[in-house]
Amino acid sequence: MSAAKPVLIASDVHLGAARSGRERTFLAWLEHAASEASWIILNGDLFDFWFEYRRGTTRGHEDVLSLLRRIVEGGVPVTLMGGNHDWWGGRYLREEIGLEFLQDPVVREIAGRRTLLAHGDGLGKGDLRYLAMRAVLRGSATQWAFGLLPPRVGDRIARGVSRTEHKWDEWGERQRSRARALEAWAEARLGEDRELELIVLGHTHEPRIREVTSGQWYVNSGDWVLHRSYVTLEVGREPRLSEWKASAS
Repeated sequence: MSAAKPVLIASDVHLGAARSGRERTFLAWLEHAASEASWIILNGDLFDFWFEYRRGTTRGHEDVLSLLRRIVEGGVPVTLMGGNHDWWGGRYLREEIGLEFLQDPVVREIAGRRTLLAHGDGLGKGDLRYLAMRAVLRGSATQWAFGLLPPRVGDRIARGVSRTEHKWDEWGERQRSRARALEAWAEARLGEDRELELIVLGHTHEPRIREVTSGQWYVNSGDWVLHRSYVTLEVGREPRLSEWKASAS
């Protein structure tokens, strides 16, 4: 990866449930990222739902999948971290699209910094009900059974459960509490591992950047539901949060 170009990170686009115009705007950002970045990281919940069934995949994402394939074929690697909405990816994303698809947090060097990269769901304190449901939904028996469904049936069930579009106007104390809990988790993790220089999360939909101690940073890439925010990481420079201002072409 070229050190001359930055690493660009976005998360929580929720394609498939995005409000009008958001998908086109995100695709415009992806085109920009392909020309400017050495590496693109999509840190979870790119899709509001994604599943690879026995007889196909979640439908309706041809534009973004085609663009991602072209970006990878053009020489820019793309990493997709599975989030709580799209953790069920697999062979199709890896082999047909060419993505590096991750399902668990990883520690690796990103733009010269030892970085913990994770979507953020399941980390920090609280939300025990979600943690219990997460264990069931990610269980092998559940995946096997759901995978037998026709894609149109499975997708319809998932949309009914997700109801993401109905949550966007309900930002309140629950969401702020979740964001505080994840930041507290990140601060503690940085304190435990002094060699860790950067923790990058998503999930909270709240853009955030803070130098916790000298040389140790917590960054949350925010979302494309409300903020159209993304992170820029460059060797020798502090992490930066930006908002994509350009409109879709």
